[in-house]
Amino acid sequence: MAAAIALSLRGRPASAPNPNVGCLLVREGRVVGRGWTQPGGRPHAEAMALAAAGAMARGATAYVSLEPCAHASPRGPACADSLVAAGVARVVIAAQDPDPRTDGRGIARLQAAGIETVLNLAPAAARAAMAPWWTRRTAGRPFVTLKLATSLDGCIALADGTSRWITGARARAHGHLERAKHEAILVGRGTLDADSPRLDVRLPGLEDRSPRKFLLTRGEAPDGWTAVASPEAIPDIDSLLVEGGAGAAATFLAADRVDRLLLYRAPILIGAGRAALGDIGLAGLDTAHGRWRLADSRALGSDQLDVYERTRRE
Repeated sequence: MAAAIALSLRGRPASAPNPNVGCLLVREGRVVGRGWTQPGGRPHAEAMALAAAGAMARGATAYVSLEPCAHASPRGPACADSLVAAGVARVVIAAQDPDPRTDGRGIARLQAAGIETVLNLAPAAARAAMAPWWTRRTAGRPFVTLKLATSLDGCIALADGTSRWITGARARAHGHLERAKHEAILVGRGTLDADSPRLDVRLPGLEDRSPRKFLLTRGEAPDGWTAVASPEAIPDIDSLLVEGGAGAAATFLAADRVDRLLLYRAPILIGAGRAALGDIGLAGLDTAHGRWRLADSRALGSDQLDVYERTRRE
């Protein structure tokens, strides 16, 4: 199942508005088919894996990161029906689909056909891999990642606004990889005016994965940009990367719309520089505790990356 979940990440964010799902078909201890949701949402992961396996799918075990869909579409059949027709013997499912068009119906269809099913094998890991789609489906809003690149003393620039470059090449490359994983990227008016950022992906082979560009403003946006008036007014997307600056970051934190925090820290001290955040509406230190959980920590060259996830109940 871990391999199926890893495969699902290959479809993110290109599978939107469909979930990024991974599927692995195993027969007699050998992988005979693998697939993940393709750009635009079709073909589904199960269809890709079944096509790769061919006749070897009969009698195989399918490991799927999300319950196979039960609703037919003009773009393809229901995956539960496809698995039944292929003659798989067993289906192992990481997480049940919250979409009311499926939500247990795919499982019921498999069981009605006499296929052994194993349910909710790794729900937390599957939800994490599908976090943007899952958040949109269950909370009705995009999954938001906030990126901050700071000095050790929490500055994002010198006092005059100079910020190139606080972090090194490896940290910046990782930032571009994060851009490729999001549908859109947002900055504030101050960052746009000061830096004229390109906000594209400059990694070999991923140049076509550059996200849409959003500007946090109550005014108009330049050509090629989309104006966003507030964190609550994000267009219908699954994932958003907030990349600058202090005002935009504070606005999203104050609205409690940040789900994941990327904190890149360079081993430098700036002193009287520009702070990473403005006022986030914190009433007291007691309300600051318990909101963030450290999910990952790694060195990127001489820089340090810490990834935090918001602890909340949806």
